[in-house]
Amino acid sequence: MKSGVEIYLDQLNTIEVAEDGQTATIGGGALSKHVTDALWDAGKQTGNLMGPALGGGHGWLQGHHGLVADQFVSMDVVLADGELQTVDPESDLWWALNGAGHNFGIVTSVTTKVYDIEHRDWAIETIVFSGDKVGAVYDAANKHLLQNGTQAADVINWSYWLHDAAADPNNPIILFYIIQEGVKAVDAKYTQPFHDLGPVAVTPMSGTYKDLAGWTGIALSSPPCQKAGLANPRFPIYLQSYNVEAQEEAYEAFANATRGSSAFNGSLFMFEGYPVQGVQAVDGESSAFAFREAHLLAAPLITYKPDGAELDEEAGRLGNRLRDILHKKSGLCNVRAYVNYAYGNENPKVWYGSAKWRQERLKELKKQYDPLGKFSFFGPIA
Repeated sequence: MKSGVEIYLDQLNTIEVAEDGQTATIGGGALSKHVTDALWDAGKQTGNLMGPALGGGHGWLQGHHGLVADQFVSMDVVLADGELQTVDPESDLWWALNGAGHNFGIVTSVTTKVYDIEHRDWAIETIVFSGDKVGAVYDAANKHLLQNGTQAADVINWSYWLHDAAADPNNPIILFYIIQEGVKAVDAKYTQPFHDLGPVAVTPMSGTYKDLAGWTGIALSSPPCQKAGLANPRFPIYLQSYNVEAQEEAYEAFANATRGSSAFNGSLFMFEGYPVQGVQAVDGESSAFAFREAHLLAAPLITYKPDGAELDEEAGRLGNRLRDILHKKSGLCNVRAYVNYAYGNENPKVWYGSAKWRQERLKELKKQYDPLGKFSFFGPIA
């Protein structure tokens, strides 16, 4: 981290469910794992939490309830002038905090909607493919899961490309997850089309909402969440569907750059396919998050041990090239990037939408609330 100041909020970790059970007030330093566990014990659940919400925030329940930011009722925010202010939907700042919040202050706590646990059962099927199946896998995902943006609200598809020498010593494997809520086994109508492609392995599991992070390798104890002294830049892009030719081209480029003794051998390429009903039920102009129409979030994550500026630049070139491959065949004029995953070489139109009115409104609010640009290190508006 260069030319920035990072403030740890880990002591602001309280979690309090309101007496009426409709909301919870959560400290700005609370970890999602701890929030999930505390709410589960109270018979409640909500989306992901604080940091992601400032950039919109995706989560397992967004098919029902929308983005993480859509759940917030109020926020306590330390502004650039040092004032602690409670901000709610009546404030003009509310719009900006929900999608571009990193630019406006430090959120010390939020009051967020919480929901009764409707389904305690969740199931996952982890399906492993060799790289030669990349085209067929994502063609099937389009047809049987994504379905032109009508993916069932209780179904999630995620996948990783990564190296596993035990499965394939030379090429990345495709680790494909199909997750379903409210069942003990994923419905065969979702899994059978992938079984028919001849996977290397199929592993079904069942559990609860609390198991999702562990199943998908993003739990506190998972390798990517450990402090191992590695660099992990991401290069995000929103997509409407999987372009099969682009997936095949990106796979080849990723495989060639990461196989063998490459410094980037520990990298992965991630694809997140959440249901979108809850996200798209909210007016797209109601917040600074501009990409509610998107169906997929993809991002190469280039992992390596830092070894000087030259290697950093090489990692940047690789990540940008992989993202460009997906963009060129996406049918979209502009790259749309999830700001929470941003590499940093993008621009405000890529992070917050290219519409002129969006950019102007953000700049006006920035001038009003942070004229000196104190909160401008991450995803700056200008």
